[in-house]
Amino acid sequence: MSCIHSYGSIASFSVPSSPSFTRRSRCASKPKLLCALGGSVAEPKVTSVAEPLLLNAVRGDDVERPPVWLMRQAGRYMKSYQTLCERYPSFRERSENVDLIVEISLQPWKVFKPDGVILFSDILTPLSGMNIPFDIVKGRGPVIFDPLHTAEDVDQVREFVPQESVPYVGEALTILRKEVDNQAAVLGFVGAPFTLASYVVEGGSSKHFTKIKRLAFSQPKVLHALLQKFTTSMTKYVRYQADSGAQAVQIFDSWATELSPADFEEFSLPYLKQIVDGVKETHPDLPLILYASGSGGLLERLALTGVDVVSLDWTVDMAEGRRRLGPNIAVQGNVDPGVLFGSKEFITSRINDTVTKAGRGRHILNLGHGIVVGTPEENVAHFFEVAKGIRY
Repeated sequence: MSCIHSYGSIASFSVPSSPSFTRRSRCASKPKLLCALGGSVAEPKVTSVAEPLLLNAVRGDDVERPPVWLMRQAGRYMKSYQTLCERYPSFRERSENVDLIVEISLQPWKVFKPDGVILFSDILTPLSGMNIPFDIVKGRGPVIFDPLHTAEDVDQVREFVPQESVPYVGEALTILRKEVDNQAAVLGFVGAPFTLASYVVEGGSSKHFTKIKRLAFSQPKVLHALLQKFTTSMTKYVRYQADSGAQAVQIFDSWATELSPADFEEFSLPYLKQIVDGVKETHPDLPLILYASGSGGLLERLALTGVDVVSLDWTVDMAEGRRRLGPNIAVQGNVDPGVLFGSKEFITSRINDTVTKAGRGRHILNLGHGIVVGTPEENVAHFFEVAKGIRY
């Protein structure tokens, strides 16, 4: 694809030495960190070499290092993406055209070779197929043209049929799976019901979430009806992505942490669990990852959803998060995206600290949020180079 620019091999970036990870640590057959934490991670199994590292790590197989990918690894910090945006200024065109989706998704793969290649899309992509007109406007973000406020509004929302409404997503995933050829895991993603509901009720992004909370606390039946429609639709969407080639799917519940724990248990948790249960009925081996920014107060509740991986943001200490979640769930994260503005030595230090605290196995190295616009591309390259040089 003509728009993909090569920046050369990231092997040209030096890897600062990290004695903690140059050889495998042992303490009664466990890494030193795990002994200190009382063996908080389940014992690793034998690795299946036929599948990507990321899938092996999530299952708890014995892996030599944590797999690594970054949220928003395809995006505005990359010069190749900026060039493509000049030719195709509409975000929706970029995210709803098969060739462009594939090209953009592969841009970081061509340069950095991450262990996960995530579909270039948006959590709001299904909305048009649900009779909720929207756009994503440069400088403003998501815009819902007719926000939903009443039972009558919710009645007009259609159940999502991905094969009919977003065939480009399935086609792109199928191509990506062939292009990546199991050298990395192809990742899909969806929005969680409460987060999607927040956008369509608020009319876009929000600071205080007053409209969705007004609906929740004054007309809970209306909100529950909307949440159920999103739940049924997103369950179908996850299955569709898996059938099209996604080897793992991340669920973004970005705004659920605006809820109190009690309200999370009413307006988010049951619907997340319903999605997980529904997907596991048909795709029992599909890893599901759950990310909610600012989730420190809800970690134990996130684990109750039944997902395979909880992605931590940088405000949670990785070792504490691991202890709170327990040994049978994998973790993802959680380097502060701002670290990528620091020196290469500082980036290296933070990577090693995160991996040490996560312990051996069941860890996907990532940021605690998406890459920030303006992040130096050479620092992203350094992040991947250091991460891929780690050995337990």
